[in-house]
Amino acid sequence: MSGRFEPLPGGGAAVALDDVEISILRSLALQLAELIGPGDQPAGGDDPLAALFAEGPSAPPSDPALARLFPDAYCPPDQELGPREEKAAREASAEFRRFTENDLRARKRDDALAMVRDLDSLAAGAPGAAPAVLELEPEKSRQWLGALNDLRLAIGTRLEVTDEDDGGELLRLPDSDPRKPMVMAYFWLGGLQETLVETLMPG
Repeated sequence: MSGRFEPLPGGGAAVALDDVEISILRSLALQLAELIGPGDQPAGGDDPLAALFAEGPSAPPSDPALARLFPDAYCPPDQELGPREEKAAREASAEFRRFTENDLRARKRDDALAMVRDLDSLAAGAPGAAPAVLELEPEKSRQWLGALNDLRLAIGTRLEVTDEDDGGELLRLPDSDPRKPMVMAYFWLGGLQETLVETLMPG
């Protein structure tokens, strides 16, 4: 089972993780939650009801990884638009972002922190002990899938992997290249994500 998710009877998924894998996943998930941040939240003394109608940012994030996680809704990067169409698309994207990004940011952060909590629930074994088996209920599986996808998008952006390029040439980097650990994490996360998707597909 190590290195891949397998379906559980009755739904959900399980994966065997050793201490090193648990530590890496936990560190990456915490970094993702920190990158995403809490978003624009109301001050502690504000009316909680007002938070339901709080407006978010209208401009895309300046960090390329965050921009990949929170892309413009109406400005596809691979589609050429005329000046008028582009202006209309950007205005629509800004309006959509104002009312959706805060909720999306909170959900993505919740997914990352759920991953951390699930990993923390695994008992730390002695050095060299057998991998621990993490079992996820279907809803937790969907949270993990969201977090794994966000991690790959963020790491892929840092590695400058594009939609047209699967990053395969990065595997040929020498071990001395400082990007190599990030590359290996990128492809390992991809394997976890792919096998987790398979467990969620109807049999």
